[in-house]
Amino acid sequence: MRLVRLLAAALIALAAVIVVVLPSSPAAAHGSVINPASRNYGCWERWGSRFQAPEMATEDPMCWQAWQANPNAMWNWNGLYRENLGGNHQGNVPDGQLCSGGRAEGGRYNAMDTVGNWRPTNVGTSFSLRLQDQASHGADYIRVYVTRAGYDPTTQPLRWSDLTLVNQIGNTPASQWQPAPQGVQIDIPVSVPGRTGRAMFYTIWQASHMDQSYYFCSDVNFGGSGGNPTNPPTNPPTNQPTNPPTTPPTTPPAGPGSCTATYSQVGSWSGGFQADVRVTAGTAAIRSWTVTLTFGGGQQVAQVWNASATTSGSTATVRNAAYNGALNAGASTTFGFLGSGTSGTPTLSCTATT
Repeated sequence: MRLVRLLAAALIALAAVIVVVLPSSPAAAHGSVINPASRNYGCWERWGSRFQAPEMATEDPMCWQAWQANPNAMWNWNGLYRENLGGNHQGNVPDGQLCSGGRAEGGRYNAMDTVGNWRPTNVGTSFSLRLQDQASHGADYIRVYVTRAGYDPTTQPLRWSDLTLVNQIGNTPASQWQPAPQGVQIDIPVSVPGRTGRAMFYTIWQASHMDQSYYFCSDVNFGGSGGNPTNPPTNPPTNQPTNPPTTPPTTPPAGPGSCTATYSQVGSWSGGFQADVRVTAGTAAIRSWTVTLTFGGGQQVAQVWNASATTSGSTATVRNAAYNGALNAGASTTFGFLGSGTSGTPTLSCTATT
């Protein structure tokens, strides 16, 4: 009997050793560029709930190789940083290793440096890059670079000499950032006139709480076909990068209490898609807004952020979150969502209260 008890205890101990628990979401700390998505954030956003799906290998091969190399790079999309570099980024992050932050975290993010056709975000030549700070660190500074004309991220490793600084902000406490579902976020206007085709944005975020440097590669396609091709979103830069960007309504405002909504597709894959909707107040300030999206091809809204939604078939009614309902005249806010079905442009309507 004693031998049986010993064997049972050994089997229980062995089971405890071999059980693997996969996280369902990243640790709530640090942050990343979420639009245009950094490489590992984009892979987590598109595939985190189905990271073992075999179709990823053909639909999103660069994310597939990254998940195969180290799934923790995606689960910890908010942890790509180095410490105590004293601002010497070029001296500590070699050419060809910029997207991994110079092989940060013991090489966890090395697959981010792999050269290939990473799925890009379609952008205009003027828009606002969004950085989310889940731990509300704030910034000593944030620098945003774009790759030079002629650089091809699908065939060339990234070097410092490929980058041109397009905007930067100085010391910005987290209290000056916008509220986010977790922590805070900040929109940084960028403008790259005349650019077309593939490129990459490279963002350095120097956090304020300690000497901690974050590095983000975001693949983009200037003038891409994603979203509504007849009514592309416009995001002109503002003078104050710590304030939400403003976007003029796409149609003349109807009067006090009015708002408009503009749809932009971010990406798509077999059976699903991701999109953003920008809500803009009319000629008077508003206290709350409601956007109705109606799809004509059976698509459905599956998940929403920066807002709440109720759905009925192919119609979704989306209402502001507590922190982004009040907008000054002409001011804007954005919510995003994941949809199921083949991507398509919905009919939108916007109502507001004053």
